[in-house]
Amino acid sequence: MTTTPMFPGFDGLITLSRREGVDIRPTLLRVLTDLYVQASVHSRDEEQQFVELTSRLIDHVDDATRAAVRGRLAIYPGAPPEVLRRLGLRPYQRDQRVPLAAEISIAPATSPPPKPSSHAQLRMASSLSMRPQDAAEISDMFFRASASERGLILHNLQDTPLRASARIPAARAARTIEILERAAFVADVANFTLELGDALILPARVAAEIIDDPGGEPLACAARALNMPSPVFQRVLLFLKPEIGTSVQQVYRLSRLYETLSERSALIMLAAWRGSTLAATRAKYRPSLYDDERHRERAAPAQTRPAAQPPGGATMAPRKGSQGSGR
Repeated sequence: MTTTPMFPGFDGLITLSRREGVDIRPTLLRVLTDLYVQASVHSRDEEQQFVELTSRLIDHVDDATRAAVRGRLAIYPGAPPEVLRRLGLRPYQRDQRVPLAAEISIAPATSPPPKPSSHAQLRMASSLSMRPQDAAEISDMFFRASASERGLILHNLQDTPLRASARIPAARAARTIEILERAAFVADVANFTLELGDALILPARVAAEIIDDPGGEPLACAARALNMPSPVFQRVLLFLKPEIGTSVQQVYRLSRLYETLSERSALIMLAAWRGSTLAATRAKYRPSLYDDERHRERAAPAQTRPAAQPPGGATMAPRKGSQGSGR
């Protein structure tokens, strides 16, 4: 199937969810559902892709996630009938306002339900690092997403079991915030980029991509990873980039996002950016080394035997003259 732009990069994340010890399928299903119900009308290809992706996730998520997805699709008129049937819902009909859920049979109580894991236990279980290719998938999906989709991604990253980057030391972060604020006041984008990349241990290319992004969500993640105070972040928005600072709506939207953005989500995005850098480096050098090895094998000269020489080392020249002419 050809992936439509509505769900960029989700095939790679579903592949990541199959790895042993990683279960981000509940998060993926919630994000897919939230993105789908945002639009009132969908094309046939979008609906088909949503059915295929959710069908691969519904049977492998917990009851709480399935109930949340069921609640979102139960009040959405354009929910695909196939997905509704898998969730135990009746398709939408004209004589009813919303699909009705099938009656739930009450099972006899045999044992008390298991106690849910505490927030601290979930944090301790989040110890699986991302492979470089998985990190590149998450980073590319985030940069290609729209503003509303980025907000949903950042919101759902908080519950993933992926390991976040370590916090920036407080003294280093405080010094960096002061330098960044001074650079923003004079619109010194070059020094701002250099200091941000140095503090977050990111190459200049990735730091520039974060700052040059027109939406501003990557910059909010970078600032949250540094634990930048909200008033300082707002001043950075106002002075660093005129295209954002002159738009009241943009400043207000990013300020609201920054208030709700968790430190864990920002540090997971930082880990994805660092991992994507390693993936790009490997992709750059692996083909070159492979071709060099083949080139060395082809360049070996073939062993050839020298032509036979007559005795004495001299070459016999054809005889000329009257002898042998028969005269």
